[in-house]
Amino acid sequence: MSVVLLTLGLTTALLSGAGQASPEAAKSWTSRFTASNGTTYTATNNLLPAAGGHGREWLLAWAGPADHTTPDFLTVIDATPDSPHYGEVVNTVTMGPGKGNEPHHMQYLWHKGARLFAGGILTDTTFVFDTKALPAVKLVGVNVPTDTPCGTLPDAYQVLRDGTAYGTYMGGPNVTGPCTYTNGEVREGNGAAGSPGEIVYFGKDGKTVSEIPAAVKGGEDPVQCGNVPVLTEASCANPHGIAVREDMNIMVASDFVEARNFVTPEVELREDLARQTVRVWDISNRADPKLKSVSKVADGPRAAQESDPIFGESRVLMETALPNKRGHKGAFVSSMTGGAVYYTPDITSSRPKWKEVLDDTTPYQTFAPDGSVTGGGDNSSWLAVSPDDRYLFHTVMGASRPYGKPLDRTTGMVYVLDIRKLLASGDDPRCSVDTLDEAYKGGTESDCPGLVGTVPIRDTTDGGPHWGAMDNFTKGRDGDYREATHVKRIATADYFLAGAFGGDGDHRVCMFDLGGTAGISLDKRFRDEVTGDPCVSFNRKSWPHGDTGDARPHGVLFVVSDGALR
Repeated sequence: MSVVLLTLGLTTALLSGAGQASPEAAKSWTSRFTASNGTTYTATNNLLPAAGGHGREWLLAWAGPADHTTPDFLTVIDATPDSPHYGEVVNTVTMGPGKGNEPHHMQYLWHKGARLFAGGILTDTTFVFDTKALPAVKLVGVNVPTDTPCGTLPDAYQVLRDGTAYGTYMGGPNVTGPCTYTNGEVREGNGAAGSPGEIVYFGKDGKTVSEIPAAVKGGEDPVQCGNVPVLTEASCANPHGIAVREDMNIMVASDFVEARNFVTPEVELREDLARQTVRVWDISNRADPKLKSVSKVADGPRAAQESDPIFGESRVLMETALPNKRGHKGAFVSSMTGGAVYYTPDITSSRPKWKEVLDDTTPYQTFAPDGSVTGGGDNSSWLAVSPDDRYLFHTVMGASRPYGKPLDRTTGMVYVLDIRKLLASGDDPRCSVDTLDEAYKGGTESDCPGLVGTVPIRDTTDGGPHWGAMDNFTKGRDGDYREATHVKRIATADYFLAGAFGGDGDHRVCMFDLGGTAGISLDKRFRDEVTGDPCVSFNRKSWPHGDTGDARPHGVLFVVSDGALR
């Protein structure tokens, strides 16, 4: 493995559009990394003058072009509210040599000294970047498909205090048949993008330390856990969202779908391919976690009135989130096509018990009070607990073919819940959404989450707001930043996955402020430097790296220049 830093001078890219720099303004330099398969990967920074000056806060967006003949890139946006360049794209880091990685997620939170882990879901590749020179970044690791033979479709990452990381690989092994994990255990798989998925433990350099089985030895219920082709031992193990509590030695992952088969014409929306399960590992040995429990969430009161079982509350568990404070040992999961949020008070239990605590129909009522829009088929996505355990944040895409309701019957939104009473209820919470009235109006028990605020995000494409990030930093009077527990703003990205899955979105990255009478509101100062409209649009002709046209932002993350973070 080798890393070489080369200074290349000025880019020749032609830049155009209001607020963008002249061709001579973008300075480029490239870092290189040779992966285990012998391929040398590159990451080229294209820094505009607006990137200079005292250390600031940045919003990163991991994006792919709409035209797959041009490179994928990491976008650096000025996220400093008092900066004259607030909302401007100041750097794009173009990737080579391969194209069409389909940039997906990074880690959920970034901390000082941490590296960036970013996944290319379609090329089965994880990229690792050094962030010390922000707003420039350096490629320092590439994990290629042959480094993870027992898993495909890298999805989400959690970086630990020591700089190592866990990642969910949602799909099955590279080839059909038995696969041997690092601990010597063997599971049968039905091939790439199938089942079962796995967890990968990475070193700080992105190398595979261990492949960790997610499938239960001996198999699971074949009626519930369909696989195509059928496995000898049925498995629902398709981990998507991931959360870690190092102080409790717990890792949690939510199962999504058997991706390769879920939307094919032969098995489209097949109910037994839509997962309802949550997996918990004991990570006392970080390199060799032990599967501790597999639990299932159940449908709620709205399922009986839905036109398709796939819209029942429990279906397609995309995300999970954990509280942070000692004494709070519960966990949340959310369902994508089900449109509901579930909670268990004790994720350390050998048999976690889940209750529905909010139906997305409730926040929809704030702007669609006629009941025409429900949580069923609303494609809820990113889920996060604030560091102070006060808020639960949630984005909802709205329509997304082929497994969402028609566009005229749903819409995207972002909403915020106050979860303090629920967490304070300890081991025996009373909150349970178990009537239709509660699905529409919220749980009636006193410890149910309170709706702080909702912002509808109308997107006339087949996508909507999918991913998000919390700003976990605050700027002091001395001009330096420190990590904060109280979150004052979040960002969202309006794109899911194009192609057969649908969910293309309108390609905007938006900022939202917390507080005030509305609870949450769109930050209209965070404007596109080309159009002047609120939110940064990735539908544009030109970028710092050239005229490559529209792009699709997926993962977003707040970061701070290393020298300005204490």
